[in-house]
This record gives sequence, C-alpha cells and structure tokens, in this order.
Amino acid sequence: MFRYLITIQPLGFLYASAGGFLSPENLVGRAQTKFPPDAYTLSGLIFSANKSQKFTSQEELSENLFVAGPFWANLDEFKASQEFYVPLPSTKMIGNAEVNTWELHDNGWQQSNPDSEMIPAFKWQKLSAWNQDSQTLLQQNAVAKEPWKYLSMLHPRLKANERCVRDKDGLFLENAVQLDDNACLLYLSTVPLEAGWYRFGGENHLVEIESHELKDSHPLVSLLQQPIRRSFALLTPGVWGSNRLSHRYSQHPDFPKPRWLLTAKAVPFRFRAGGRSKADGSRDTGRLGRGRYAVKAGAVYIFDDPLNQTWWESPEAWYPKEGYSLKHIGCGLGLPLNVTGL
Repeated sequence: MFRYLITIQPLGFLYASAGGFLSPENLVGRAQTKFPPDAYTLSGLIFSANKSQKFTSQEELSENLFVAGPFWANLDEFKASQEFYVPLPSTKMIGNAEVNTWELHDNGWQQSNPDSEMIPAFKWQKLSAWNQDSQTLLQQNAVAKEPWKYLSMLHPRLKANERCVRDKDGLFLENAVQLDDNACLLYLSTVPLEAGWYRFGGENHLVEIESHELKDSHPLVSLLQQPIRRSFALLTPGVWGSNRLSHRYSQHPDFPKPRWLLTAKAVPFRFRAGGRSKADGSRDTGRLGRGRYAVKAGAVYIFDDPLNQTWWESPEAWYPKEGYSLKHIGCGLGLPLNVTGL
C-alpha cells in the first residue's frame, strides 16, 4: 500500500506547455492543458534519482514502485494533520452558496434540484471529508479552488555569441503556472525520495521535494483498505483499453461492466516510455507513448454486483501495459463512495 506522501514545492514558476495532444490553441503553449503534472512525471524522477542515489536496483524499483496523483495540500493543514485535497466526485456540485447532487433513480441519474442554475465553483475537497454530502462539505469549508494561476511568459532566444536577442524569431510565448506560497503539489508513493532540490517536469524547473511517511491513523489508510462494493469514484484519471483504443472502463473479461457511469469529457493522456536497452548496456532515449484518452478524475462508477476488493487488490491485467502496467502510476485509483439512491 502507499506509505509515503511526497510534497513538491516549485522554486519559482512551473511550466506545462507541451500538452497531451497538439491543437491549434496550444501550439504556443497552454500550461492548463497538462497541469498539475501526472503521476508518471514523479515516477520518472524517482527512476532517474535511483541511478545516482542507488537506494535499490532498477529491477526491484520497477516491481515495487507505485505512485498516484496529482493532488495538492495547504502547507499549514498538511503540517498539522497530513490533510490534502483530492478531486471532487462528479455526484457533488458545490457553488459558493448553493449545492446540488446527482442522485441515482430507477431510470438513471437525476439532480436533486433539477431547476437549479447554480454553476459549480469548487473542484477539490478534503480527503478527510470524503463521504460527506455536498451541503456538509460547503458548511464545513471542506472544499477549495485550485491554488495556482496561469501567467504568460515572454522568453528571449539569445544569439550564440552575445547576450542579445536574435534579430529574427527572438521571442517566444509560454504559459507558466504560479503556485500559492502556502500550497504544494502532493503525490502518493510506495518508495520515498530523499529530500532536496530536483529538476521536475519536461522543462526541468527546480522544485523542493520532501517525503512524509503516511500515518497509520490517516483517513486514506482506512479508505484504501475498505473494499469497493457497488460504487466508487476515481481520484486519478482512468486509462482503459489497449494502446490503440480508449475505453471508459476496463475491457478485461473479469472486470464487471458498470451499470451507471457519471463522468465529464475525457482528458488527453500521454507519457514518455523508457528507451530500449542497447548491447553496450546503455539505453535509447525514451519515446512518447501512443496518445490516448483517460476518464477524468472524479468519475463515478456503479455496478450491479459488489466488486468486493480494493483498488490495491485489483489485478494488473485490468490496466493497459506500456513497458509495465499503468497501475504502477496510479491509473484509475478509486475509493468507495456513498451515492444517494443506491
């Protein structure tokens, strides 16, 4: 089971301009297309750090490393109780002063207040309040907005022999992400990472990383040990299907077909796979895996029959495999969820 909470604080701006897929609107860089960085970014960093720190063999790391995220935390709350924020399940719609809920009826999903014109204002909730209803979450201030904002950055391209901008194509635009001073990104991991400064993400910006052992009394421990019955919600994007086709749930014959599914538009998912080994022992540069789509975090699944197992107990065969099972990077991490009407 996950035993560590890994916090990441940027030393300045973070960039995430590449995006999962190219499109006319992100050719100049849209940080919001891929922020916060997915768990595979941290996984790659741990593998890279192991080459110099040598805390285990690469083979053992491939078998034992599981990561999941992204999440985030308020530093004051995290220091006091290891509290952190996870995506709000799709059944809960919470505005600044009003709430609404998707309920399950005989003919499918219905809103508790179908006449409401409320626009949801929050996308994150405290993990400790996971199974609280929408009204209670709002009253207890257990929901929050993301603690980052997007800023446009104009970068110079310098001449090779002097610190002057090139006469032609000397400037390019990139969108950066600024994290609040009292916030940090957070990921789950089975392996700790030595505290220090690291290069993180595709643009190699400096971040400060710390590993915190997960307390046995933490709500996450009991939630991860609680078997999923007939309903659960995703904490991380769910990638299903082959490396050529994307699906909304696992196509493995042992995975029960969901009776009801509540989700939003699929999100792009793409990561860099490790390069192949050469005869001299070195490896080729890693290449991007085939692009696909993932079910967005917060999606809610309803089954006819109880699943009766935790995410940790689920077979790796349920998940796509690119070099190794995507379960190792937290694909489809889900927690049991109380659904009104079920």
